This record gives sequence, structure tokens and C-alpha cells, in this order.
Amino acid sequence: MSRPTFVTVGAGQTAAVAARTLRRKGFDGRIVLVGDEPHLPYQRPPLSKEFLGGAEPEDSLWLLPERWRADNDVEILTGVVVTRVDPATRTVECDGRTPLSADAVLFATGGSPRRLAVPGPRPELVHYLRTLDDARRLAPLLVPGRRLAVIGAGFIGLEIAATATAAGVEVTVLEAAPVPLAGAIGAQMGAMVTALHRERGVDVRVGAAVESVRTTDTGVVIEIVGNATPLEADAVLIGIGITPNVTAATASGLRVDDGIVVDALGCTSIPGVYAAGDVARRHSARAGAHVRVEHFDNASRQGAAVAGAMLGLSVASDEPHWFWSDQFDHNIQLLGSARGTPVLRGDRDGRDFTAFYFDGPLLCGAFTVDRGEDISAAREMLGRPVDAAALADEDVDIWDLALGVSA
Repeated sequence: MSRPTFVTVGAGQTAAVAARTLRRKGFDGRIVLVGDEPHLPYQRPPLSKEFLGGAEPEDSLWLLPERWRADNDVEILTGVVVTRVDPATRTVECDGRTPLSADAVLFATGGSPRRLAVPGPRPELVHYLRTLDDARRLAPLLVPGRRLAVIGAGFIGLEIAATATAAGVEVTVLEAAPVPLAGAIGAQMGAMVTALHRERGVDVRVGAAVESVRTTDTGVVIEIVGNATPLEADAVLIGIGITPNVTAATASGLRVDDGIVVDALGCTSIPGVYAAGDVARRHSARAGAHVRVEHFDNASRQGAAVAGAMLGLSVASDEPHWFWSDQFDHNIQLLGSARGTPVLRGDRDGRDFTAFYFDGPLLCGAFTVDRGEDISAAREMLGRPVDAAALADEDVDIWDLALGVSA
């Protein structure tokens, strides 16, 4: 009797975690990861930080080492483009390769950077950062004295700005919104992060909508709406978000709406076909809606949860939204949602604090700078009524609050 075969379309974080989880849960069938990049599965978070800055070698990025793949009999096909999955047979059709017959298929195709049209003779001066090859191309430019323009003050843009500034690069960040990151972490915390960058020498320009970008023989010229003087730089990094990679999903007849629409377990509109990670728009009972989350933690959690669903286990993962970002020598984290006026614990001016957010009496979110343990405690309190005054008082043990211990 032939072994059952599970195939992932995509070979990144989500697919790697799914493969590990399948083996841990006892699946002994064939596992094949199919990726369109020429590389084995690797971590993306260090690309804008440790790897880009030269603090970590490329070898540290790999998710599924050769020994593990051999011991666990996991196949990886690199540089292979999946064109569609036959909805009737779950056959995975690949460009230029023999189709793969599958008993279950996981779409983990992630996303691609939104791009701007940039005319001119030097396209190599225009950069995005999503892949290992993107980081390889950008890293040699980060030398003292170079001028880098960053379009977009989201997390990727600001992480790269911090890494480049630490390398001695003159960095200018252009952001169309009045406050960077306000949609993600609230206006107060967005202003705090902006101030951190400015203090370190980053020229952060808000309300700076880009009208056009072009390359010349000597660099990059950026026209800014309402500004008569264009910005000139040696190179530009464009970080204006990503779009989900749904070409193969659409060709397969899956339901697509800002990502591949799935239920709480990661099941698509076609039986035996699943989706997880950046590309999946999953139903969340917590949110009361379908949500698509673009972050490492979500990719990992959903990869593990969907692996369970592929094995017939009906346990959904609907954890609160959590992400982190490294900005210079500070680590920032957000759990849940940041809305309204926060309750502060710690030293905001010294950037050693946590901001707690409430929905009425219920804790709905926490944002922290260099206080990861506070996030762990906040997980225990999320969705519960919490004494805001006690939370702000550092003489009160936060874990007593989290565990409901009376003073």
C-alpha cells in the first residue's frame, strides 16, 4: 500500500513548522515541501536585523538542517513554481516538473512586497526586503557615508533604518502618515518609536507622501508631494507592505479575498486543501471575523495548528495577536490590541516600560519596551478585568495580578 503524501506549496516558516509538527505527531507518510526560492527554508526576521547587519551568519538562518531532514525523511524541492492544485484530485501541478499526487495540500505561499514603478538607468539601486537574496543585495550598501532612503515607516522600514544607521549609513525615512506605526501600536507609542529613531540620527519625515521615484546615473531621486526639493540618495529601500501570494490558489479555484479564506482550522473551500501563515485569511472567534496576520509568531502557530488539522485533529489555534520588533538596542512587543489611552507601568522616558490597554474594565492589549516578562504576565490577564491602578504600581508584583494572588 502506498504511503499517504502531504505537500506544502511554499517552503518557508509555516511549511517548516508544519513538517516538524507532522513528524512529532506521528505522521509517517511522505512529506514534500515545494518552494519557489532557490533556498532551503530559512528564518525571515533576522534578514532586517542580525543578518543584514552582519551579526549572524547565513548558516544561522536555516530552519530544517540536513541531518534533521534525513532523520525525518522530509523532501524539499527548491526553485519550483506551483501553478495550481487540481481541486478534484489534489494533484499539485508544477511549472516544468512532473505533478505531485497528494492526499493533503497546505498552501503556505506567504506574500510579496508591494512595488513602486521606478524608471531610470540603475534599477539595481532600488531595494525591497522579503527574501534572503534581497538581504544579500542590500547588505553591501550598508557602509559608512552612504545615503539610504527608506519609503515606508512600518516595522520592516524602521528595522532596516536602525540597522543601516548603526552601520554608519545616513538614513532618511519617508512616511505618508502623520505618525509611524500608529495603526499597529497606537499614536502615543508610534511617536515614542519615532523619537527613538530621530535621537539616533535617522531623518524621519512624516506626512511625506512620495510622488515619484527614479534612478539616475549616480543615484536615486525621490519627489515628495508638496516639497519643491527632491530627496537624493545612493539607494532606496521600499517597505510599503506585502500582498498575499494567491496566484496558484486562484488558479486552483480556492476562495480568495485578501488572502486564501479558511475556517478556524485552516481548511479552505476545497476538502483536503489547507492554508496558513501570511497568505491565510483565517476565521477567528476571538476577533469575530476573518483575519490575515503577517508575522513570524502567527506563521509558526498556524503551521502547527494546520498540521494537526491535516491529521484530522480539530483543535483550532486562536491566540491573541503578538509580535515583536528590534529597534536599535531596544526590543518592543505588542500583545492583543492597542487602543485608547494606556495605563503605564515603568519609566516611559527611560524606555523601560509597559503600556496596558483596556476595553472597559477588561485588559485588551499590552505594548512593552524591553520588558518581555510583562507580556508573559499580560497573556494571563488578557480579556479579564484588572485593577488598572495596581497594574501601574510597580510595588505590586505583576505576577500576583496575573495569577489572581491577593495582596
